[in-house]
Amino acid sequence: MPDEAPSLLLLIPAYNEAERIGPVLREYAAHLRAHFQGRFRLLVVLNGCVDDTLEVVRRAAAEFPEIAWIDFPGRIGKGGALIEGLRRGGDMEWIGYVDADGATSPAAFAQLIEHLDEAECVIGSRWLPGSVLHVAQSGQRRFFSRAFHLLVEVLFRMGIKDTQCGAKVMRRRAVEAIHSCLTIADMTFDINLLYSLKRNGFRVLEVPTEWTDKLGSKVSLSRASLAWFLSVVRLRLVYSPFYRWLGPVRPLEVWLYRKLGAPPPLSAKRGSS
Repeated sequence: MPDEAPSLLLLIPAYNEAERIGPVLREYAAHLRAHFQGRFRLLVVLNGCVDDTLEVVRRAAAEFPEIAWIDFPGRIGKGGALIEGLRRGGDMEWIGYVDADGATSPAAFAQLIEHLDEAECVIGSRWLPGSVLHVAQSGQRRFFSRAFHLLVEVLFRMGIKDTQCGAKVMRRRAVEAIHSCLTIADMTFDINLLYSLKRNGFRVLEVPTEWTDKLGSKVSLSRASLAWFLSVVRLRLVYSPFYRWLGPVRPLEVWLYRKLGAPPPLSAKRGSS
């Protein structure tokens, strides 16, 4: 009797994506039905949406029963949405996530899955040779991206070219091992995830991907940059002897995140040494 094909949970965090998420869900569901051999589920994690995103997701789910959703009325951030989604892996053997805007096509995500026999986590990269960017980033975004990457590499030395690409897939055992270490609720969640995986001995494989930068980004670089800087510095402190100093300044930290319009981090555990 042949072995049963692995199963897949694909998470899609969404904040006010009514105009874009419908076609993305249908394209992914149709592609996985046609090309993925195992069971799969698309789980949309709605993060404080105030538009019609939920209704759009419901209509797509009526066409494709593989689509499900969780609706959080309050803003919990992209990272918070993914932390909640990852805890719902159940018996799915592979767990991944993509952005709701469709920047990563279903075929591009499927290429990541093909490498899961080589590592516990496979991530798409826009900055490796062989990557394809259909729409060039603006000069401002490219500068910010490379400056942010330099900061992350100085602080964490992971040797990863593109931590922020919104296309990743992991084995369930790796997710379960590091889930308690995931605390960053904003857009720098990916750094928290990748650093936790590496510290716990899991291999992270970065492969070139195909990417289409979408119009209508929800991220304001001028406003987000301070919150992202705060998050990566805080994460570095969590894994340092100075971690105990964070307790007394927690109220100030929460206030600062809220002033910047970003979700505060959750309570942290340092995980394995």
